[in-house]
Amino acid sequence: MKPEIRVLGIDDAPFSFSDSNTDIIGVVMRGNNYIEGVLHDSITIDGMDATRICENLILKTRHYLQLRAVLLDGATMGGFNVIDIDALGEKTDVPIITITRDKPDFERILAALKDHFIDWEQRYSILKKGMLHKIETSHNPIYVKCAGLSVSEAKEIITISTIRGVIPEPLRVAHIIASGISRGESYGKA
Repeated sequence: MKPEIRVLGIDDAPFSFSDSNTDIIGVVMRGNNYIEGVLHDSITIDGMDATRICENLILKTRHYLQLRAVLLDGATMGGFNVIDIDALGEKTDVPIITITRDKPDFERILAALKDHFIDWEQRYSILKKGMLHKIETSHNPIYVKCAGLSVSEAKEIITISTIRGVIPEPLRVAHIIASGISRGESYGKA
């Protein structure tokens, strides 16, 4: 795989549950060191539109035909606005990788979904789809799910697009921009 592959990282902005929407930011990078574009849209807090909005973001970017992967900060945005990575990968024909620092606690997730959503079964079944993989890094492990590529290909893309730490640069930059827009100055880990 070329070190200069184009990868899109998408993250949501910090929000309050009193908000109805939150911004999502996409950053297209070549490898880990050259930003080619920044994308923006918004999703509904705890809604069910994140898959569709991410699909639009991907398909409408002028970089679409060169994208080799999309990196998502987890499988939810804006609270429990669940992203169906299989559907997203099929509709865009671009491989999708979710990345989280911490192993998801599916028991707690299930309890929260049951407490807050009538459609909890649908949301939970989307979250449980696919295999969760632990990937060791030189720092701490990360947890990924993939659609449209193998775990070894996902690991290679993550390695190519990471400068330091464990989070690939397109996701880290998307987080910094989203946080800065939302709060006036970025802070916190991607």
